[in-house]
Amino acid sequence: MLFNSYIFIFLFFPICLIGYYGFIHFKKKELAQLFLVLMSFWFYGYFQINYLLIMILSIAGNYVFHKLLSRKALKGTLIIAIAANLGVLFYFKYFDFFITNINAVFGASFLLRHILLPLGISFFTFQQIGFIVDTYRGEIKDCKLLSYTLFVAFFPQLIAGPIVNQSEMIPQFDDITEKKFDCESFYRGLVLFILGLFKKVILADTLGAGVDYGYSHIELLGRMDAVLVIVFYSLQLYFDFSGYCDMAKGIGAMLGIELPINFNSPYKAANIVDFWKRWHITLNRFFTKYVYIPLGGNRKGSVRMYTNLLIVFLLSGIWHGAGWNFIVWGMMHGVLYVITRLWQRRNPSSDRIKSQSSQAGYTVAGVITTVASRIGLFIYVSVAWVYFRATDLAQGNEMLGTVLRGGRGGLSRDLAAEVQLDEFWYVLKVLHLDGMAFSQYIIMIIMLVLGLMFAMIMPNALEVAQKSKGKVLSCVLLGGIFVWCVLSFSQVSTFLYFNF
Repeated sequence: MLFNSYIFIFLFFPICLIGYYGFIHFKKKELAQLFLVLMSFWFYGYFQINYLLIMILSIAGNYVFHKLLSRKALKGTLIIAIAANLGVLFYFKYFDFFITNINAVFGASFLLRHILLPLGISFFTFQQIGFIVDTYRGEIKDCKLLSYTLFVAFFPQLIAGPIVNQSEMIPQFDDITEKKFDCESFYRGLVLFILGLFKKVILADTLGAGVDYGYSHIELLGRMDAVLVIVFYSLQLYFDFSGYCDMAKGIGAMLGIELPINFNSPYKAANIVDFWKRWHITLNRFFTKYVYIPLGGNRKGSVRMYTNLLIVFLLSGIWHGAGWNFIVWGMMHGVLYVITRLWQRRNPSSDRIKSQSSQAGYTVAGVITTVASRIGLFIYVSVAWVYFRATDLAQGNEMLGTVLRGGRGGLSRDLAAEVQLDEFWYVLKVLHLDGMAFSQYIIMIIMLVLGLMFAMIMPNALEVAQKSKGKVLSCVLLGGIFVWCVLSFSQVSTFLYFNF
């Protein structure tokens, strides 16, 4: 089920709210938890019932491992549990990629399985691996099956994160009947949901139409067309994924349950280290806690630290997708991350100077440096995103080659026609601007400028929601945005991270 769908907004979530707060009102803890579990199963099984069976079996198997490890923390049991989880993930996500490479290297002809990837399997598998490791470390003594099931299956974060930690979620589920309906929290959650919906339905999907056209017709693109397609995808991915996380966090707030922040204006980062403190925060947290630190972190010398960082980014690339293009994407981030960390360690005064200058106020030099750093990082990240979006390395190289080689001049009218909002086009007609020679590009340029401003300059959705006071004008504006989004559901599309 999609957040941006009629069934979710007008049927599923109203039922969820009424039933949930009804059980809480009558202090029925287990019934409230069970209700959320069943609603989460409905949410997930709506896509395909086979997905639900896979997830339930995964929950059951990992709960058995949890009980075994809580009784006796044997390293062998932990290894088997992790291997079982990774084995299931490998089969569904990487088996065909593995066979393809075996065939290519050895000239074999093993048949591909074309296995259908269960939605969200990367997310709930990593979440359960973290839970199992925490059990082994003694951070969890015992957990009831109902609480554990809800921890894994809780529908707002089930499909595309955030990857939550047991210490921040299970205590909330165990104290669920202590919660009361909070009008302020509900309102801010609603604001966050509407803003996330706007990001997805209006911004991401509109820009995404241009991206889909560009990658399907690379041979027709000129240099400027290719540059625009690359920038469009950087913005589409940001608004799509951060929009999902905003909606998930907003739903949680409306239910009185706090989900961790997964995005914090990553395109405002001045360097790649800061970027990964802001982008997909919970994935970065997972790799730090369960991979980087166990490998030695920064405790065993510089060479080992940089090697560990590269391993983390290699795994991040593999986690995101089964293809060499994802590995290249991960290593592009990893190499720049290592170079940046090396520079920071050799120039420790730079961070101190930056901190002092920010406390003293803005300076012309400081503003220029910040802007240049953000633009430079955005360009680098956008180039890396090409391999993230491309179907394979060849397509990614072709897109970047189009930028470098150039081609025909001028912007493509076909590309501009894809990045359109009918409602804006009607406005242009009313203003008699549709007859201008440049009119077909106006909406595309508006979407580009708005996208860059929202992502790199203006306050993010969480900041807006926290400051929102529920004034009449704000409520009218939010209501208008919500209606606009709902009327755009005829062009519903899934979230990009559903594929990962």
